[in-house]
Amino acid sequence: MRSWNQTVLLDFILMGLTDSAEMQLALTLLFLLTYLISVLGNLGMIMIIYLDHQLHTPMYFFLAHLSFIDLSFSSVITPKTLVNLLTSTKSISFLGCFTQMYLCIFFASSEICLLSAMAYDRYVAIYNPLQYPVIMSSRLCCVLVIGTYMIGFVDCSFLVFSIARLSFCNSNVIHHFFCDIFPVLALSCHDTFANEILVYICGCSTLLLSLIPVFWSYVSILSTILKIKSTSGKQKAFSTCASHLLGVTLFYGTTIFTYLKPKKSYTLGKDQVASVFYTIVIPMLNPLIYSLRNKEVKNAFFRVVKKTGGFWQLT
Repeated sequence: MRSWNQTVLLDFILMGLTDSAEMQLALTLLFLLTYLISVLGNLGMIMIIYLDHQLHTPMYFFLAHLSFIDLSFSSVITPKTLVNLLTSTKSISFLGCFTQMYLCIFFASSEICLLSAMAYDRYVAIYNPLQYPVIMSSRLCCVLVIGTYMIGFVDCSFLVFSIARLSFCNSNVIHHFFCDIFPVLALSCHDTFANEILVYICGCSTLLLSLIPVFWSYVSILSTILKIKSTSGKQKAFSTCASHLLGVTLFYGTTIFTYLKPKKSYTLGKDQVASVFYTIVIPMLNPLIYSLRNKEVKNAFFRVVKKTGGFWQLT
């Protein structure tokens, strides 16, 4: 049997989501619209936060990095998926496949940890508002963000390099729309038990490292909100956390469903839907969730539009 291994840069074939021409056209239009909204939403969020000095606070510092991660995450997956849907050639090189896998794991792990840092930020803002500027200093914010990227780097390096060392002889056809971990492992002619254990170790450690602060932060936030006597005060405090809690639930739920389960329970249809959700849909939803429910972002948008409109009139 011919061996497809790392010594020769051969192509993999991405089977995609469907063989139906009608469905491929519908998915192309849907994914293209989703990607355009994602790019405009996340890039717009970054620009608004950068241009409006009133948003130069820890909360929006983290939100700008979340938008950067979502924009990058979506760009790693969606353009290649659109090309595969529009053309009959669905190949991806060995190097391209593992580069895509590397970046996917990096951005997914970084986002998980960044959501944890954002939960801690909301905890400090509600539990100790008077000391908030002191506790959430620029130095601490930078350390937290750098830490999220470092954890993402460690996760993707361990996982991808361990998988890239395998030989692939069963087939070169990946039954997925991108180079995800388990569909690629299924092509190996070696025992992948050690690789699966490493996936679970990295996934569980990263999730626990982030879920514990999230859970602790929101339990403390809830107890603090319940102590507020005025109804308007409770609503204001809860509104500052509702968007983040929704984002956490969506992203954590889909990633846990996809990766932290036995390989035998992997089902192509359900896992593809979950993958579409966290790689393509959530990067589009996050800027909408954080902007539509946030008056500060809306006001900043109008200030930036007014400022840039005046600039263009002068020029």
